[in-house]
Amino acid sequence: MKNLSPDDRPREKLRSHGAAALGDNELVALVIGHGSRGGDALTMANALLMAHGGLRGLTRCTVDDCRRFAGIGAARASQIVAAVELGRRALALAAARLQIRKPGDAAAYLMPRFAGREVEQFGVVLLDVKHRVIRTAMVASGSQNSTIVQPRDVYRAAVAGGAPAIVAFHNHPSGDPTPSPEDVELTRRLAAAGILIGVDLVDHLILGERTYWSFKEARGF
Repeated sequence: MKNLSPDDRPREKLRSHGAAALGDNELVALVIGHGSRGGDALTMANALLMAHGGLRGLTRCTVDDCRRFAGIGAARASQIVAAVELGRRALALAAARLQIRKPGDAAAYLMPRFAGREVEQFGVVLLDVKHRVIRTAMVASGSQNSTIVQPRDVYRAAVAGGAPAIVAFHNHPSGDPTPSPEDVELTRRLAAAGILIGVDLVDHLILGERTYWSFKEARGF
């Protein structure tokens, strides 16, 4: 980055204009820190983002994915993954008392956090009596195609968290949120179990790449 004017260097630009003035590549460059023989930090950041289709793809990267790039070792790769996770957690804190009034509210809360995962994960959003978010609990993690979940696992998390209501969710790594027959059957079982246990199943969302499927919108409870 020595070829850039001082005002255009990410660190100086951040000090002068704030973090919001920096592009995705400049922010990633700051996380990387400094360059290597293969190029400066900005060049490495550009290559990393280009290879993964931009910032959205970078959120799916593991430490091993980042280490495939020349000049990015274990320490730098860990810094990148940690920075992404901090962003996710900051979003979660900002919406900690979000009230879920409709499926779109739940989707807006969940999509940035879980839609880009490389493997299928199943979780629940624990809600209070006014359907405000208490916290999110992960129930199971599977493969790129499926995960095995039982209603008892879902409601164990709800009871342990003292939640009178939940939104169940899982992601489809394929990007297509269309429910499978197994998803439909699991939702039926979850709804029935919730009635018996006394925990309200508000919705079950499937998260795709850019959109979602809501069983409440599609079928009603």
